Amino acid sequence: MTQQLKIVLPGGAGLVGQNLVARLKGAGHKDIVVLDKHQKNLEILKRVQPDINVYYADLAVPGAWAHHLVGADVVVMLQAQIGGNVYNEFVRNNVESTRCVLEAIKLHKVPYLVHISSSVVESVADDFYTRSKIAQEELVLASGIQCPVLRPTLMFGWFDRKHLGWLSRFMKKVRVFPIPGHGRYMRQPLYVGDFCNVIISCIENRVRDGVYNITGHEKVDYIDIILEIKRAIRCKTLILKIPYNLFYALIWVWGLFDKNPPFTAQQLQALIAKDEFEVIDWPGIFNVPSTSFKVAIDETFNDPRYSSVVMEF
Repeated sequence: MTQQLKIVLPGGAGLVGQNLVARLKGAGHKDIVVLDKHQKNLEILKRVQPDINVYYADLAVPGAWAHHLVGADVVVMLQAQIGGNVYNEFVRNNVESTRCVLEAIKLHKVPYLVHISSSVVESVADDFYTRSKIAQEELVLASGIQCPVLRPTLMFGWFDRKHLGWLSRFMKKVRVFPIPGHGRYMRQPLYVGDFCNVIISCIENRVRDGVYNITGHEKVDYIDIILEIKRAIRCKTLILKIPYNLFYALIWVWGLFDKNPPFTAQQLQALIAKDEFEVIDWPGIFNVPSTSFKVAIDETFNDPRYSSVVMEF
């Protein structure tokens, strides 16, 4: 790297953002600005990475946060609402926030954008997250701003407060870990470390446009993901298959009492939707090696620096 770039990460206190900051620093980047409204996870980011600039910002509302884009060389748009039961929250955090960030990019003439979309825009599922991510991507593509659009599949890695991270913590707390139905629901999990390296490749090589499906290169059934987590964390919990309808009912009841449940009925339906996403040669396109699932799981749960860091759900 021959020059220092000012890199702004809207929504940078989440799974991808926290990993991206760590890897950007590892690649020699120092001028990093994170904008996010999750106060607890901002505090964790400040503690783990004390030498970057971190600011509270509600990106769905135009405001003073936009001045942090002055002089920016790169914006990586990361903000996203993934779970929940209220559709308006998805619209606000995935669509309205994107509109505001795009306006700020144009206002301050930021020369380069990387947009983080999702594989769900091509999913057969029809849920709040899918609808809002489709609308978000359409906004970006219609904005006139040339940028690469990256569509990752289900991600896991350091700082995973939902998905596999939550499952591992839940597994440690219970004697019996329930699996819906037969558990043979194919996933194409993507190691967030690899995905962050794709983003860094875009930044450093100035990939100008294109829509890229960044899909995990291994097909892994849900039950095998759970068994691999169990192995990595050395847990003795019993893995038990229960009827799908019973599992659905339990999740639905949980959602009645928890406004931010770790797993929703809509997400359960998406799990069994039989999606299979396009696999492209992103290791060749971006010159980024693909980490094997087993190695990635071990790095996720046994890294001496970051595996013990738990973000707020």
